[in-house]
Amino acid sequence: MLRLTHTQLLRYAGLFTWAVVGIPLAYFPLADAGQVAGVSPDLVGSTAAYLVFGVAYWLVTRKLGARSPGRSDIALLAILTLSAIALSKLTGTGLGSILLMLVSGVIPWLMPLVVGVAWLVLMHVPLVSVFLELEGWTPVVAVLQAVMYVGYSSFTFITGLVARQQAEAREEQRRLNSELRATRALLAESSRMSERLRISRELHDLLGHHLTALSLNLEVAGHLAEGKAQEHVRQSHTLAKLLLTDVREAVSEMREERGIDLSQALRVLAEGVPALQVDLALPEDLAIDDPDRAQVLLRCAQEIITNTVRHAGANRLSLRLSREDGLLRLQAADDGRGAAAAKPGNGLRGMRERLSEYGGQVDIITSPGRGFALDVRIPLEAAP
Repeated sequence: MLRLTHTQLLRYAGLFTWAVVGIPLAYFPLADAGQVAGVSPDLVGSTAAYLVFGVAYWLVTRKLGARSPGRSDIALLAILTLSAIALSKLTGTGLGSILLMLVSGVIPWLMPLVVGVAWLVLMHVPLVSVFLELEGWTPVVAVLQAVMYVGYSSFTFITGLVARQQAEAREEQRRLNSELRATRALLAESSRMSERLRISRELHDLLGHHLTALSLNLEVAGHLAEGKAQEHVRQSHTLAKLLLTDVREAVSEMREERGIDLSQALRVLAEGVPALQVDLALPEDLAIDDPDRAQVLLRCAQEIITNTVRHAGANRLSLRLSREDGLLRLQAADDGRGAAAAKPGNGLRGMRERLSEYGGQVDIITSPGRGFALDVRIPLEAAP
């Protein structure tokens, strides 16, 4: 059990409760003349409702919290509610009320709080008619009994709500940690480039200058020296020129060394995304010389991933980075619900502002049921 996540524990606890509810169903045929509390239960119908509830609960709680809820999940929630009510109706007992407690624990994962509370209260209303059919139950007692079950279900509802909030907080922490690691990787690449540039300048300005002066002095000494001394001076002059050539080549190599590896930073960014599969198409040899432009593209990717997780209702996001005609291009597309028209918020407006500073732009393409697609483009070099 220590290896199970909190959502898995909630799921298996619910399935255990469902299994225990089945014990009275097995007892009904053994009761005197099949009578339970003065009511003759429909054993075939109640068994069917019980099994339907178990199957629906198994389906709706798979990967709970690890994916965005869809219409199928709401349909399964409705099946859970109706089958639990049917079980109470067909058995003439409160067994369905126990199953409704399990439904209450699932509701916070699938719908907003206000809608969930309304669902929680309304699904207990049909129980009043069930309790009225019991012998000796008055309308007041039946309503009080239903209200009591609402109280029980509220506890499981709050438990599910707290569990969902804790899961979201952990996933948000994972996402922020991934963004921090990606930024750190980009900063390390930028620092490496800056340090190599500084070293190359020092080699060129200091060592190169002194070697040039040494070479000139040795050339003069070669004209003034005689005999064996002249031969040694000429050899030293030759070595000084070779060393100066080597220093210049080393400086050139350090200046021409590959730029920032943005692909690696994007891979790190995509590792810790909660409830979303990120498919990356990144070139292996893409290097960016300008750290600021690399930073802008990384921030754009962060904003795209964040908006997809929070607003798109998507399960999959594809990111493609490429170099085309002097431009860096980042293309993104998700399989979310989309919208009739794009309504940029603060995040997208900030993305456009960052891109405009470097002559870049972003296009947003969306339609209902077809997700969102973004095309980000930024020049590799500043316009003359």
